[in-house]
Parts: sequence; structure tokens; C-alpha cells
Amino acid sequence: MTGLMLHCGANRVEYGQVQESYTPEATRSHTPIAHSHLVDLVRDGLGRAGMGIIEESHALTHDANRYFGLFRVGTDSDESGKDYGAVMGLRNSHDKTFPSALAFGANVFVCDNLSFMGEVKFGRKHTTYILRDLPKMVSRTIGKLGDAWGLQEKRFDAYRDRELSRSEAHDDIIEAFRAGACTSTQIKKVVDQWHVPNHSEFKPRNSWSLFNAFTEVLKGNLNELPKRTQALHGFMDGRCGLKLELDSPTDVTVN
Repeated sequence: MTGLMLHCGANRVEYGQVQESYTPEATRSHTPIAHSHLVDLVRDGLGRAGMGIIEESHALTHDANRYFGLFRVGTDSDESGKDYGAVMGLRNSHDKTFPSALAFGANVFVCDNLSFMGEVKFGRKHTTYILRDLPKMVSRTIGKLGDAWGLQEKRFDAYRDRELSRSEAHDDIIEAFRAGACTSTQIKKVVDQWHVPNHSEFKPRNSWSLFNAFTEVLKGNLNELPKRTQALHGFMDGRCGLKLELDSPTDVTVN
């Protein structure tokens, strides 16, 4: 999972180092949770849902105050021959930079590009009862993964079916930028990936290739990736005439 390795300023670590990282003491207004506690809850929840962990990666930043993780997940019923698989992204912070969160999405194997279709944030301020309520919220989030994955297959099939001319692709890149799928400084890189993709699998002139031009440029920043790829999905779904009833990103504040 090179997307995690490329995260700006992150140090890829073994899970033992995540378990050993320091968790600050709780205060009246802030209740940090151990990075490993979130990871273990997700690991257990996936197991109960019949999902196996095929691969996992972990990273710590800012003196281990911020954690990023990825699980590549699968089930015994998964079909073979697909060129993408399901992933679960995790993040947690002790310095109030961002809330604990899970995001579910897809990993394209040939390029290790990641995209996320939904995110649930737990305890925006790491408040007092987060440890009590977190297991139930993690379980509910994992429960949505199966339904979301079925929609993702329809989505990617539709992307492949929509052919693009040169001018249409250029228009889509600008409109996707306006929708929040990338920054202004990334537009040229997306254009370059569209015209000369790093991987021959994306030479067909369709929305699937354009989608991967974006994710090739976006990979490497797991903090920004969920919102960027959710914006990208929203734009490209509209271009492809899709109306997928997938739950929007959810913020869950613990009282």
C-alpha cells in the first residue's frame, strides 16, 4: 500500500509501535483514545462481519500524536479477477487536529491508488463518553461496507462505459477541480496523467482512466484523500448519469 508510505511527513511503522505509542491523559474537555484501541476495534469488527484482512499498513506522524492506517479487506465470497478491492482507512489524533474516523473505499491494484466513498467521524472533540460509544459506532460503520461495495462495483462499471473525447476530458478535469476533487496546482499533473498515464491499463479514453489520473495525483495524503475522492466520485457519478443511494459522510459527535 504505497499510498500510506507516501503520506507527507509520515513514518510507516509496525503495529507493535502503534501499540507502544503514548496516549495523553484525559482532561475534563478532551478524552484521547489510544491509536491501537481504534485499530483493534476495527480489526475485531471486520472479523465479526466475516471480512478478512488481506494487508495492513500503519503510519505515525508528529511525534506519534497522529495516526493513519489502511486495511485491505476481503471475504470468502469475493470474486476473483477484479482489478480493485475494498479498503478501510483509519485516522486518529491526540493533538485535536482531527477526530477519530473511518473511511471505506477502493484500492486499484495495478497502481495502488486509493479512493474513499464515505467517511464516519467519531467524537469530533474526543469527549467524555467516546470510549463507551465507540465500539457500537465502529460496528455500524463496518456494517455499511457490504452495501457500499455493491454500489462501488456499479460505479466503476459505469466509469468504464463512458468514453471521453479530448475536449470532454479537459472539461471534466476543470469541473472536477471546481467540485473540490483536486487543488489548482494539481490540474496540470492530472492532465499529464490523462495524456500519458503511468500505467498502460489506463490508456482507454474513458472516465475510468480519467478517474485514475486524478487518484494517481491525489495519492500520498491520507488526511486530504477522503474528502477529495468523495468530491471526485460525486462529480463523476453525475457525468456518468449515476444516482447511487450511498449514505453521505457522517459526523458522529459523542456527548
